[in-house]
Amino acid sequence: MTLSARDMPVLGLVDYGRTLPLAEGEVVLTFDDGPKPPYTNAVLKALANECVRAVFFMVGRQARAHPDVARMVHAAGHTIGTHTYSHPLYRMPPDVAEREIDAGIASVAAALGTSRAMAPFFRFPGLFRTPEAERYLFSRALSSWSIDVDSDDWKRIDSNAFLERTMARLEARRGGIVLMHDIQPVTALTLPALLNALKTRGYRIVHVVPSGAVQPALPGLVATSQPAPPDRPPSVAVPIPPAPVADNRKPAEPATQRREGVIAEARPLASNPFQRIFEPPPSQGTFRWSP
Repeated sequence: MTLSARDMPVLGLVDYGRTLPLAEGEVVLTFDDGPKPPYTNAVLKALANECVRAVFFMVGRQARAHPDVARMVHAAGHTIGTHTYSHPLYRMPPDVAEREIDAGIASVAAALGTSRAMAPFFRFPGLFRTPEAERYLFSRALSSWSIDVDSDDWKRIDSNAFLERTMARLEARRGGIVLMHDIQPVTALTLPALLNALKTRGYRIVHVVPSGAVQPALPGLVATSQPAPPDRPPSVAVPIPPAPVADNRKPAEPATQRREGVIAEARPLASNPFQRIFEPPPSQGTFRWSP
């Protein structure tokens, strides 16, 4: 499916009440927060085994840390969007939002070697959107993606819960945009079973790509044959935050997030479930990666 960011600047039922024009039984797979080996590698292998493609919303600092894995995602033909630079978990003030959006785009482009490998698709971390940030995305011809179905993999549930919740929610809607995270061990471990369940129940995986030519993400970005190494900023006039901005800033307003009809408080603290996604997973001895 081709998507024009200008024609559909916002999508996803959780936040916007409108979504992609999918037929009954069609599913779009999306993965946030990567790349991160070995989990992204396992996700790529599972998708390749079933000949399906997905949309990856990459975090800038993750792409800069693992440019080889970012390039693997692109080489496999998946769509690559962005997810800010440092994954702040609150409703960002306008200046912070613009810096995070731009630095995220620049960092992913640097990892890939060119901005032309990217789609003009963006997703707010934690779905913490603001009208000001949405207007900025629109001015940049970027579409804001929310979700239709949450897999809950960010809650560090086990494989059975991941599979049961995702399929139950898809069955209730008969398809939609599914949120997953390619940095989560449970996702890497259980994705083959999820894809098999989708196939068995007659679902179809839809790959969303941008319509028309993808414009350069930032003025002055120079495409190179090799990406900038992780310890160097991309060659654009955009400051790269040295640390997640959530560490030293206050929310502009009380931050709430609606998920599955429940409003939960969310703060930029380590106690927030989203904040723990970048921590090393507990050693459970359940995930083994082999290429």
